[in-house]
Amino acid sequence: MEELVDLLKRCPLFYGIKEDELYTLLKCCAAQEERYEAGELVLRMGEAMNSILIMVEGTAQVCQEDFWGQKEELYQLKEGDIFGQSYSCARTPALPVSVETTGPCRAVFLDYQRMITFCSLACEFHTRLIQNLLRLLSEANVKLENRSRHMSRKTTREKLLSYLSQQALLRGSREFEIPYNRQELADYLGVDRSAMSSELGKLRAEGVLDYRRSWFGLRK
Repeated sequence: MEELVDLLKRCPLFYGIKEDELYTLLKCCAAQEERYEAGELVLRMGEAMNSILIMVEGTAQVCQEDFWGQKEELYQLKEGDIFGQSYSCARTPALPVSVETTGPCRAVFLDYQRMITFCSLACEFHTRLIQNLLRLLSEANVKLENRSRHMSRKTTREKLLSYLSQQALLRGSREFEIPYNRQELADYLGVDRSAMSSELGKLRAEGVLDYRRSWFGLRK
């Protein structure tokens, strides 16, 4: 248990919670540890979600499968990441995605209802846990809104300029670095990488911007 608590402290869900308090919280939230081998399903599309998954060790992929069985990877879960908070909070009757391991994994499940329900002691650190959960939900919602705003633009050029303009305004500088490589940026904006690279070249030739790997400089 001591090793597990040490690993869980890295998770943002437990920000500001002391180690001895974390032991109590794990019991209060009916924590269950599970281990998986590569290629195992952690969560299956279609099942109900009433818990929150914390990836303690290893990585897993969140996938979506269509009617014809074609599987698409949406994103990866890494150590310290959490999954299921939105689905549990919304009481989604059936998961629209599945979670599959990409190697040996170790995960912890917390009962969502017990997480958001105070016990008779009404501990301060349980309040902190709920505050952290709300913050993580809010951050995810803001990120989704930002991405939707960029992706709603009609052309690759407009999507690029929308994203880069926002980054410049957020940093308060016309020069900044983004957290994506070219393929990751294309995936984030929902565009073809080759088409995006071509558009970046045109924007540089027009003097609108300059770039070098993840560094960008906007010009007026």
